[in-house]
Amino acid sequence: MKSVQKEIDERTNLTSSNKFELLLFRLGTDGALGQSELFGINVFKIREIVAMPAITPIVGATPHSLGVVNLRGQVIPVLDLPSIVGCKPTTGLNIMLVTEYARTTQAFAVESVEDIVRLDWNQVISAESSGAGHNLVTSIARLDGNTDGTRLAQVLDVEAILQMVSPEEEKHQVDPEKVGPKLKLKPGTIILAADDSFVARSLIEQELKVLQAPYEMVKSGKEAWERLNALARTAEAEGLNITDKVCMVLTDLEMPEMDGFTLTRNIKQDSRLSDLPVVIHSSLLGSANEDHVRSVGANGYVAKFVAEDLANTIRSVLPK
Repeated sequence: MKSVQKEIDERTNLTSSNKFELLLFRLGTDGALGQSELFGINVFKIREIVAMPAITPIVGATPHSLGVVNLRGQVIPVLDLPSIVGCKPTTGLNIMLVTEYARTTQAFAVESVEDIVRLDWNQVISAESSGAGHNLVTSIARLDGNTDGTRLAQVLDVEAILQMVSPEEEKHQVDPEKVGPKLKLKPGTIILAADDSFVARSLIEQELKVLQAPYEMVKSGKEAWERLNALARTAEAEGLNITDKVCMVLTDLEMPEMDGFTLTRNIKQDSRLSDLPVVIHSSLLGSANEDHVRSVGANGYVAKFVAEDLANTIRSVLPK
């Protein structure tokens, strides 16, 4: 039998080949066609999967909250994921997915867990780019490859879900006093930022505006890579360096078509772009991810989303 550590190592090493593993689950029937569709979350976000335990309802809880459970000495909030996305379970809320995400632990109630599949990020397309965009779905995974009739799974935007169910007073706001003074960038340069989450892009844009930093925002590593190459060609035609156009790259890890690890590796292995500072800004925590950040040559790693931490990390990698 494969050891737990070996399985962890194998999953972590997927990042060197633009691959990841997706946990597939069902939430019941949708309100439109009455069908049971597949949904997915990156395995790296899942701490454990357990049969639904007894839940303690909380008085005055927010909508979509089922209450809390005591699991291994930790009290964890449980969210009704089918009600959040508009589905109705046919067999009940049978499984609980315990997730660790952006410095928080929470559980999602689902109807059933189907499988874990290993995919290449190029099998995943942005929901917005495909015209199927919804604020709670970041991307669509083509489970059988780019073939007619492939099974499709909706990859949920956990950032947007947590933002939606949070009490108003707990929602993220960028405090100008905490992020500090405006950034001093080389004139004519921008920060190029990539994130597939609508909520994450909104928060990053808020912060960069407070810091008075010119920026461009894209939705995937592939878009960022294509934009960098276009800017490098423009700089070369003008007799300039890419650092005269871009002062740094800020990238998420999980993104359709090309992930942040692959984007960073491509940048650092390209002689035209290798001097660009790269900061990885991710909800995926843990020493394994931080080790991979260093191995691909990123200049910084910051967990989502604490505005002052992000500002401090950006300042630490910008050219003096």
